[in-house]
Amino acid sequence: MTTTSDDHLGQPPPTAVPDAGPPDVRKPRSRPRSFQPLLLRLHFYAGVFVAPFILIAAITGALYALAPTLERLVYQDILTVDPGERALPLNSQAAAASAAAPGLTPAGMRPPASSTDSTRVYFSDTTLPEDTQRAVFVDPYTGQTLGSENVWFGYLPLSTWLDGLHRHLQLGEPGRIYSELAASWLWVIALGGLYLWVAKLRKDRRRRRPGRLLAVDRGTAGRARTLSWHGATGVWILLALLFLSATGITWSTYAGAHVSDIRAQFNWQRPGLNTTVVGDARSPVNLEDVNLDEVVAVAGRSGVHAPLDIAFPTEPGEAIGVTETDKAFRATTNAVAINPDTLVPSSELDFRRDYSLVAKLADWGIRAHMGVLFGLLNQLLLLAVALALITVIIRGYRMWWQRRPTRGTDWMLGRPPLRGGIRHLSPLTVIVVAAGAIAIGWFLPLLGLSLLAFLLVDTGVAAAKAWRAP
Repeated sequence: MTTTSDDHLGQPPPTAVPDAGPPDVRKPRSRPRSFQPLLLRLHFYAGVFVAPFILIAAITGALYALAPTLERLVYQDILTVDPGERALPLNSQAAAASAAAPGLTPAGMRPPASSTDSTRVYFSDTTLPEDTQRAVFVDPYTGQTLGSENVWFGYLPLSTWLDGLHRHLQLGEPGRIYSELAASWLWVIALGGLYLWVAKLRKDRRRRRPGRLLAVDRGTAGRARTLSWHGATGVWILLALLFLSATGITWSTYAGAHVSDIRAQFNWQRPGLNTTVVGDARSPVNLEDVNLDEVVAVAGRSGVHAPLDIAFPTEPGEAIGVTETDKAFRATTNAVAINPDTLVPSSELDFRRDYSLVAKLADWGIRAHMGVLFGLLNQLLLLAVALALITVIIRGYRMWWQRRPTRGTDWMLGRPPLRGGIRHLSPLTVIVVAAGAIAIGWFLPLLGLSLLAFLLVDTGVAAAKAWRAP
């Protein structure tokens, strides 16, 4: 919630007053201790310089939120089929897919989860990028191949492209700096904006002016009306912004590494499925020797239900891995390893039993961030938050523009809040704030480096102005 200065928070601009005689020689009152001047300047600079990154993240996030629904529309011809009387055995469907992908090694499959879903069979292809497989789609009732697509961790090209756009702007690892910077600053700007908005409302009430935390003051106009929209909208989406910031940081490069270290230290990681078995598992698996329908049945008895992915063993001694995939309102991600020789479970992973509380929360948070935990409702909620965030940012820049001087060039911008906010705090508070900033800057390196850059530039500008002053 980008704001500007104290007069931006509802104070009238200073006006010239006539000479009132000799100055008052009484001892001036000490200024009240307040975080407001410091937060005002930090909120302003963060809003001006970091908001563009957050704006891009909001726009790409809005597109990615709709990816699951768009995917069903774009790939409808290969994802959906007309229901038939009886589906063919999974082995027959896998054989049909293998005939359409000669020379490729079967790596797994996703059986249909409903009567209108197609079957997809995954193949390893050395010509594709890492973690990318070739998926052949089969009509489970006729065995006819419907087409093929390259998939990344099971995601079709549209979702993969939108995911890359949101995470790194399709620029690879260097592009991830933008998203990490946005996620690192989002919570700071949001909480700082909340503090400033509440402070503004308290000041209005003392002056007997109307003001509501969650409603727009329609009795105002100009910059005050823009501020009212900016502040109220920001409060409405505050919790969602904090959630998106926290879950986004877990995927980041530098701060994400710190998160992973902490989770490993306290054994909060997501547990993995043990796919090692005693025996001679085939590599690659011979689909004719393994009853895939029985594999699905065994998985179901172990608590792993459709939609699910089957991973074929690639080396001797490996089991067949069966894992639950994303489904609306599904809380679990259960998995089971099945011996391909005996079709007996060799290892099980139960979400309720084997996941720690933090691992569960992280799993739910990530899936909610991706828009798959609650299905279409989840996607629409993310879209609404993204659109609201876009309007908050745009109104923040509009306030900056509305605050520009009315004399001089039309392209002049509003001045930033006054310096010296740190002098409004007690020495002990300054020490605590500095220590907290250093600790947060270490944990969130891009936030710390950008904050240091703000301070250096601001200090340099202040020194230059002081040197030029008479």
